[in-house]
Amino acid sequence: MNTLELLGAGFANALTWTHLAWAFAGVTLGTAVGVLPGIGPALTVALLLPITFTLDPISAFIMFGGIYYGAMYGGSTTSILLNTPGETASIATAIDGYAMARQGRGAAALTTAAIGSFVAGTLATIALTFFSPLLASVALRFGPAEYFALSIVAFAAVATLLGGSLLHGLFSLFLGLTLGLIGIDQLTGDARFSFGIPQLLDGIDVLILVIGLFAVGETLHQAWRYGRQEFAAVPVRGFVGMSREDWKRSWKPWLRGTAIGFPLGVLPVGGSVIPTFLSYTTEKRLSERPEQFGHGAIEGVAGPEAANNAAAAGVLVPLLTLGLPSSATAAVLLAAFQQYGLQPGPLLFSSRPDLVWTLVASLYIGNVMLLVLNLPLVGIWTRVMLVPRPLLFGGILVLASLGAYSLNRSMLDLTLLYVVGAVGWLMRVYDIPLVPAVLGLVLGPLAELQFRRAVAISEGDLSVFVTRPISLAFLLVAVATLVGPWLVKRVR
Repeated sequence: MNTLELLGAGFANALTWTHLAWAFAGVTLGTAVGVLPGIGPALTVALLLPITFTLDPISAFIMFGGIYYGAMYGGSTTSILLNTPGETASIATAIDGYAMARQGRGAAALTTAAIGSFVAGTLATIALTFFSPLLASVALRFGPAEYFALSIVAFAAVATLLGGSLLHGLFSLFLGLTLGLIGIDQLTGDARFSFGIPQLLDGIDVLILVIGLFAVGETLHQAWRYGRQEFAAVPVRGFVGMSREDWKRSWKPWLRGTAIGFPLGVLPVGGSVIPTFLSYTTEKRLSERPEQFGHGAIEGVAGPEAANNAAAAGVLVPLLTLGLPSSATAAVLLAAFQQYGLQPGPLLFSSRPDLVWTLVASLYIGNVMLLVLNLPLVGIWTRVMLVPRPLLFGGILVLASLGAYSLNRSMLDLTLLYVVGAVGWLMRVYDIPLVPAVLGLVLGPLAELQFRRAVAISEGDLSVFVTRPISLAFLLVAVATLVGPWLVKRVR
């Protein structure tokens, strides 16, 4: 079957009343939680993950798709009306979006964000549809050496590109790798670092780390830093939308933002941060009114928001085809796959095509639902954002605790949750990135397994990693990623 036939089968599966209901529930919940101050897409997906434990995989991932896109859009509402980005990718949107809201043009800012999200999300999902199978077919040629080298690229990229320094990134990465060693050795069956605790023989559940770092850690950090501050949202009185001049100034930034966001999202650890700021600077350079940027230029909202949502679709390409998460939200989604006993990668396209293509089809459907839902309901989302902070923080901790306890009904999981949450709070205080720790726990055991398989196949010859062209190329990319910034700094 070709791509269009597979996508058609995915639509046939997704366009049932049951699956449409789960998609709508995901979009609604993702947007409603995503608009809360200080809550980004990763935290939103982590919080809502336990809701899907009783669902079959297809229904769960249709809901995940809705939550993912809904949470990405929800951050723009928070940024524009509260000047409180839920994640770093929404900072660029807040610069001019909040200025527009203060000028009484919040409706126009929200409209261009909603339509830009729809345009970019749809175009990027089309690219995802046709690009992913090609990359998956190439990845089928990978052996253990190539997968290990690819993991090294991911480790090098997250340690270098995220956080304030390489040292902080490496600390976070090695923390995750260390936690990944806990449990039973995959090849020998020996217990490692379990300290005689039977519950640790299965290792630390990825969801405990994800919910602890993102939900509990972020809540403790927000309560510590902003708990006594009151944010005043700029009210939206009537939704008048965009003028003809606004449309004229927005459509090109939508397309340029898509063109910037998707390819950078596909790259390992491209994420959404770099594309949004690159889009913002591009629009400022191309604008006939550069002096308006920072003071309410609609291009400064349209471009970054389109880049943000295009990158959100782009990060699904390496996740689905290679099993590599290139953002915090993708790392949470990877944990969701593993919760159902599924490992994203090229074999997923052949072993579970119904799941993959139904998920892709649900992204198209979720995009349309987002547009229909968010344009008329902005006033409601504004009220949601005014939830008192004590209730907000308490509600997040309750949901996080229920989600962690529901995994194994274990008090040890609850204890680990709050220990990890405290560590996540300290990591935020000292500007240590969180994604490398999650990636280390998720990919560390897989990288170790592939390394030992490659060495076993080559009968102990470590040169197998440099004699295979693809593996050598990946290792050179990893070295360049680690050494490149240092060399550039020295040359300057």
